[in-house]
Amino acid sequence: MATHVINPTRFHYTYGVQSEGIPIRSGDTIVAKTRDAFGMDETGAPMPEAYMQQVAGVQLRHSNPTVGPFIIEGAEPGDLLRIEIRSITLNRSWGRSRQGPNFGSLTGEGPGKRMLYNPPVPEIWYDWQLDLERQVGTLQLPGSHLQMAEVPLAPFIGSIGVAPAYGHVEMTLTAGEYGGNMDCPDVAAGTVLELPVWTRGAYLQFGDIHALQGDGELNGTAVEVTAEVTLNIELVKGRGAAWPRLISPGDIMVLASTRPLDDCVRIGQIELLEWLVTEYGFAREEAWQLNAQVGSMRIGNMVDPTYTVVSRFPRRYLPR
Repeated sequence: MATHVINPTRFHYTYGVQSEGIPIRSGDTIVAKTRDAFGMDETGAPMPEAYMQQVAGVQLRHSNPTVGPFIIEGAEPGDLLRIEIRSITLNRSWGRSRQGPNFGSLTGEGPGKRMLYNPPVPEIWYDWQLDLERQVGTLQLPGSHLQMAEVPLAPFIGSIGVAPAYGHVEMTLTAGEYGGNMDCPDVAAGTVLELPVWTRGAYLQFGDIHALQGDGELNGTAVEVTAEVTLNIELVKGRGAAWPRLISPGDIMVLASTRPLDDCVRIGQIELLEWLVTEYGFAREEAWQLNAQVGSMRIGNMVDPTYTVVSRFPRRYLPR
């Protein structure tokens, strides 16, 4: 069991089987510094071009640079990666957020699409000041009655995933059964993320740390920051899953990502039901009845190329 301390000089903008990677083993720990969603480091310096993933003949979208990939020895399709998120330590005293044209929950559009009669949302940047000692963020609101908002910080990993199945490649801005840009605030320190393995070696990547974000990531960005992230990786052989799962002190969760939003709900609920039946000993109909009364859901994002819904079941109703 080794600890890999990474100060990256290469960042990726796609999830998939890459031509390079960092080999690790089950039980190893990763400690790595991330850049923010716009490519800036903890000093505010932009991403050097030499650090950027390059694909011949392809223009990549330079959003959400990820660390990795980490190639897990022995990982095969049908296995599961258990990723214990040990810490997310913010290392910058400020974060940036943005609203802009053709991106966000109210535009009805995605990158490069213009479908609405009304003018695009204007581009505005917001700078949050982060008090890392008190763990609060403040934002000046000169046009509002508050004048200034002070909000507790809640850091989490916005984008974390593995290579999709069948050689498919996805940009780090989107999410799916491989994980990816789920933008779920529950993917925080103290939780365990379980990702299905779809290809030999898994090719784990992560980045896009958020200091703070409401459900849905409504305007298209969170409070985007840099951090030092510590993960412990365990490979579970022969115990697959169809979608990413998350275990917190209070809940088990399924993170389903697709469009439309109601299909995210259906996919997540079916996967959660299967989990309760196959691993926790519930009768199927009884699990469905109990979950209908005690379960909960939250929207991770409804701005990216795929939306994400988190279906939750309280652990207090699981067998001891």
